[in-house]
Amino acid sequence: MAPDLAGQLETYVQLGARFISHAAELAAALIIAAAVAEALWRALLVFARRDRADDERKENLRLGLGRWLAVSLEFLLAADILLTAIAPSWDDIGKLGAIALIRTALNYFLQKETEAQAGRLDKAQGTGRAG
Repeated sequence: MAPDLAGQLETYVQLGARFISHAAELAAALIIAAAVAEALWRALLVFARRDRADDERKENLRLGLGRWLAVSLEFLLAADILLTAIAPSWDDIGKLGAIALIRTALNYFLQKETEAQAGRLDKAQGTGRAG
C-alpha cells in the first residue's frame, strides 16, 4: 500500500505543480495584455498632445512597457522552473536556460536605460533650476 500511496502523492504533486504553472502563465498573459493596453492608451495621448515633451513621453512609455514585459517574463520563468522541477527533460532545461538568459539580458539593458533616463532627467532639472 505504501508504493501506491507514494504514486498517488507524486501524481497530486505533479497536478498541483502544473496548475500553479498554468496560473503563472495566465498571470503573465494578463500582465502583457494590461501593459499593451496601457501603452496603447499612453501612445494615443502622446499623439493627441504633440509638444516638445514628446520624446520624453515616448521614452517613458517604452521603458514602462519594457518593465511590465520583464515582470511577465518573471512569471513565465517561475512557471518553467516549476515544470522543470517535476519532470525535467533536456528540452525543458534548454527552454528554461533560454528564458533565464533572455530575462537577464532584458533586465540588464532595461536597468541601464532606466539609469540613463534618470541621469538625463536629473541633468535637465538641474539646468532648469540654474537658468
